[in-house]
Amino acid sequence: MYQCYQNSSLSAITFDQLIGIADQFDVSLVFNSNDYPDKYGKFEWVAAYGVEKELEANESSFEKLAVFINENSWVFGGLSYDLKNQLENLSSRHPNPIGFPELYFFTPRYILLKERDTQKVKLWSSSKMSKKQLDELLSCSLIENQSVSQAVNLRPRIEKSAYLDKIKALQRHIQLGNIYEVNFCQEFYDDEALIEPSQVMRTLNSQSPMPFATFFKWNSVYLMGATPERFLCKRGEKIIAQPIKGTARRGKTEVEDIQIKSNLKTDLKEQNENVMIVDLMRNDLSKIAKRGSVEVEELFGIYTFPQVHQMISTVVADVSIDYSSLEVIQAAFPMGSMTGAPKVRAMELIDELEESRRGWYSGSVGYFSPEGDFDFNVIIRSLQYNASTHYLSLTVGGAITAKADADKEYQECLLKAKAVFNVLKQD
Repeated sequence: MYQCYQNSSLSAITFDQLIGIADQFDVSLVFNSNDYPDKYGKFEWVAAYGVEKELEANESSFEKLAVFINENSWVFGGLSYDLKNQLENLSSRHPNPIGFPELYFFTPRYILLKERDTQKVKLWSSSKMSKKQLDELLSCSLIENQSVSQAVNLRPRIEKSAYLDKIKALQRHIQLGNIYEVNFCQEFYDDEALIEPSQVMRTLNSQSPMPFATFFKWNSVYLMGATPERFLCKRGEKIIAQPIKGTARRGKTEVEDIQIKSNLKTDLKEQNENVMIVDLMRNDLSKIAKRGSVEVEELFGIYTFPQVHQMISTVVADVSIDYSSLEVIQAAFPMGSMTGAPKVRAMELIDELEESRRGWYSGSVGYFSPEGDFDFNVIIRSLQYNASTHYLSLTVGGAITAKADADKEYQECLLKAKAVFNVLKQD
């Protein structure tokens, strides 16, 4: 049973300080909404530190997680894209150089959160704390990171010419009717990288603040994310999905920016990509929804972020009482925005043509709350790093349709990677 604490020293805590606290634990998970408007968001930020209980699973993962959720109140963690192999007759042919398990969840020793509606900051502890213990915990946020010489040389796993050939191969599958759309990704990597993950996360969040920013520390393995996309959240009986399909660069002037945003709104290619994924999500949610409750709340919404404009749609449904929160997530995982349609055939082609294992990229990180609600993001625009082996990975991708221009898709990948490239000082 968690105990709640509130005092004046909590109210002024910053994201940088939350990351400072995270550094002091073997396992930590920090989410930051960066004050983006979000009518479905409960927290401005929420952070989980330390481990009371944990679940690491690479087989029968969803069954084990169902038991773990039922036995605990707050549960935080993540789902690897490779869990697809447990849900369908699929496999992953590439090695796992990062080392994240396929599924990892934990109940934390401490939870810090800032409520959106009241703006109150609360600390929940799994055991009773004295004022001295509380002060010691918060003082961790003031510890300065030791200076670490950063050395990074990201290089593409797929050269541009090979990337263009792979897009043509996927479009032949589309012409044959095997798929309608597929999310094809490429990796930029360095197997001798030296970085300070917490400092990289601070800089990334400063330069590219996003509504589902994530810092996850699992022993010596890290996830540093600036993702704009929500996978699924549950609020009472309501399920909300917000898939992203459609990207455009920011303009150099206000006038140009407005025009680019307007062009994205009316771009038929981007609309076609978006509506395919909306239909896929509607189909996924219909598996667990009350009959007739699946609705498209917003179609082709245009949202602006520091580096890009994005086309985001919102699909909602009322969950049937026959299904648990985990079964809702399982019905839609992996998310359609990162796979394609039909989903299984798209995932087969992804494994056939991509040259790296996605791991937690295009998976999801989030939490289950004591009242049965949950909120999970889509892991994109994110770095994965193994501090023991010095392997650093940045994966980016985009939707491929019959009308996609392969060269433009490659440039879109670079645009999506821009914020991370800038943080790591990569050309």
